[in-house]
Amino acid sequence: MADYKEAPLATRPSTLDPKEYYHLSPAQRRAAEERLAIRARLKREFQLQLNNPLQRGVIEDTAMTRWTYARSANIYPNFRPTPKTSLLGFLAGVVPLFFWYYAFKTERDHKEKLIQEGKYERPFRMSY
Repeated sequence: MADYKEAPLATRPSTLDPKEYYHLSPAQRRAAEERLAIRARLKREFQLQLNNPLQRGVIEDTAMTRWTYARSANIYPNFRPTPKTSLLGFLAGVVPLFFWYYAFKTERDHKEKLIQEGKYERPFRMSY
């Protein structure tokens, strides 16, 4: 923080503001120390479980559990349907179905037309 030089066209980031570090009330410092202690205790507990050679079973990482829940099971509070997301959903969900239907149908119709005209040589296949 002491070696930081401000850019001529930018302001000092709020995270590097000395007032944020040196002018905290005792209650704010105590709360920060408590949070740090809780974090250190949880980290130590997880490291002890992770490095235990006699461990039998799954180690549950609560941070990963919360992250997985937030990413997969809890998307609706954070999802906002907009024209862009609706278009992307349509393009990713419906358009491929029509594309593959058209591709398979035209290929099958072309092969059937060749068979009816007698121009299609069916190759001998032992298996498909």
